[in-house]
Amino acid sequence: MAQITAALVKDLREKTGAGMMDCKTALAETNGEMEAAIDWLRKKGLSAAAKKSSRIAAEGLVGVATAGNAGAAVEINAETDFVARNVLFQDFVETATKIAVEVKGDVEALKGKPHPGESRTVSEQLTHLIATIGENLAIRRAAALAVDQGVVASYVHTAIRPNLGRIGVLVALESSGDQAKLVALGKQIAMHVAAANPQFLSIADVDAASLEREKAIYRDQAAASGKPADIVEKMVVGRVRKYYEEVVLTEQAYIMDDKSKVSQAVEKVAKEIGAPVKLVGFVRFGLGEGIQKEEKDFAAEVAAVAGA
Repeated sequence: MAQITAALVKDLREKTGAGMMDCKTALAETNGEMEAAIDWLRKKGLSAAAKKSSRIAAEGLVGVATAGNAGAAVEINAETDFVARNVLFQDFVETATKIAVEVKGDVEALKGKPHPGESRTVSEQLTHLIATIGENLAIRRAAALAVDQGVVASYVHTAIRPNLGRIGVLVALESSGDQAKLVALGKQIAMHVAAANPQFLSIADVDAASLEREKAIYRDQAAASGKPADIVEKMVVGRVRKYYEEVVLTEQAYIMDDKSKVSQAVEKVAKEIGAPVKLVGFVRFGLGEGIQKEEKDFAAEVAAVAGA
């Protein structure tokens, strides 16, 4: 029997896009013959993944998972929203998200981790799933939060099943207070984040360049009114305050009580539990945000099919 070297396996993988273990099996089954191994993979439907890799994947699912005082969010994309209802895909996203907690949101570490119940890595299992489902799939991003003492709470909007949906949120609260009350507060703030989509945690976190750009716009708008320079500056200060209320989580009106800011809601719970509570971070993943989706001309598509 021919020796199946790592270089041979790598070469076959590059030619077919199939997983490492699938390539190794194919070479073993064909006595190391490259072309025969390619045919073996094609017959099994495992080499199709490479052909699908150029397709735009902007649908899929966002998953969240928490474990004690840590949590992770993962976005895994597919080409169509139909795939989100596929149980195999859902299982994969759920498993990948749990592993993401272990690797602290490191996408490359996640891809290299063994997939439970399979002789493949997570990345190889994804390639296998691409061939099985017939669409391009991609692990787009992952993020994690953790606190030394306290909780990481989660929320999924439009959940298709527990912890899987189109918007996933994590909120980290640092405190030595009652865990149940912290989890309840964290869940409510996570719901707020899903709805309000803040860009920054606190005023100190606001990007300086973004702030200066906003100020320049406000200053030009105020100056156009013909008011004196000192009045213009006061108007700019007022507009900046409004900007903070729109994009900074702690400054936003709390959706559970719009008479209070989020920061005030945190202070209120801190008084109730008799211990300081610090909102230390949040993660919000909206499915497909920022991905340039392909615009299809339906008439042209029908014409192309008719022509074929």
